Amino acid sequence: MNRITHLILIALTATLLAACSSDSFKVDGEIANLDGTTIRVIFQSDSDVVDEQVNVDKKGHFTFTGAAAQPALVSILDNKGETMATVVAVNGDHLKLKGDAGKPMGIKVKGNKVNEEWQLFRDEHAVFYTDKNPSRLNAAIEKYVHDHPDDLLSTVLLVADYSDYSDGDKMDKIFKSIDIKVRPESLTQAVVSNTRKKKGALPRLMTLNLIKHGAGFEEIKLTDRVTILAMWANPQPNRQELATKIRGIIEPSDSKIDVIDILTESDTLKWHKTIAGEDWLHYWAPGGPLEQGIQLLGITTMPWFAVTDSTGLVVYSGPNFDEAKKSALDNIKPTTRN
Repeated sequence: MNRITHLILIALTATLLAACSSDSFKVDGEIANLDGTTIRVIFQSDSDVVDEQVNVDKKGHFTFTGAAAQPALVSILDNKGETMATVVAVNGDHLKLKGDAGKPMGIKVKGNKVNEEWQLFRDEHAVFYTDKNPSRLNAAIEKYVHDHPDDLLSTVLLVADYSDYSDGDKMDKIFKSIDIKVRPESLTQAVVSNTRKKKGALPRLMTLNLIKHGAGFEEIKLTDRVTILAMWANPQPNRQELATKIRGIIEPSDSKIDVIDILTESDTLKWHKTIAGEDWLHYWAPGGPLEQGIQLLGITTMPWFAVTDSTGLVVYSGPNFDEAKKSALDNIKPTTRN
């Protein structure tokens, strides 16, 4: 092959790759000490939550291609369901991950500016990420957002690493301080203020597809009984109090209310320990607040509770368990099955 032909082929290949990447993104990984031959990749695409198994070779290499017209948070989990890395990807990106499965905070990400800046932020505030009290990390994120209102990382930090959404007015102000150009709806839709106040404006959920603890995906029907969806994320300092309230609803033999206990975060590391001793079914929403169906509930903080009546209509969505219980009791009909 002569030099000119060779150069032409290189140019054509580059053109084809560019065309292919314009409507997709690619993630290449090289992760040591992976215990298994597959990993899971989860992200919110333009229309649905994508949850796929990806093969890994003996050296820890894997490749994944997805599509997201707007920036998406992509979670990469090992075969035990533990999060190894979370990255930001959008069509056209080619991300490269390298590190050790046993040291998830140390996995390096190259390929776009926001991931490299995110990694620097996490390195600089590593001690905050391991602190059981999230207040210092939250304060550091708030400062970063204040100092960088035109930076996509500000939005990413608020959505992925910030943990206190209890003050809706405060969060609304913080989000609005970020330039709208770097505040894509694809990232913020799960943490916007809950404006669904009227019953008629709430969605109807017929089913949810969640992962049962110790098993796989299960389709849960929400049209047989009144159901409370109890959604939470670690750290949850009042877990024992919540567990007592859940037990008080589900244990009576004549209970006409179901409770679906749902972990809504990608990191399941503490999940198994937190629910030890709780003798009811537990589920995991791998897409977190962005999980299909759950994303319609206007979640602004954790824990969060929603109530569906026997037709699947959401009749309550908010942060107060006692209000959720009252709503559930109010919606029990004499014809509800025992």
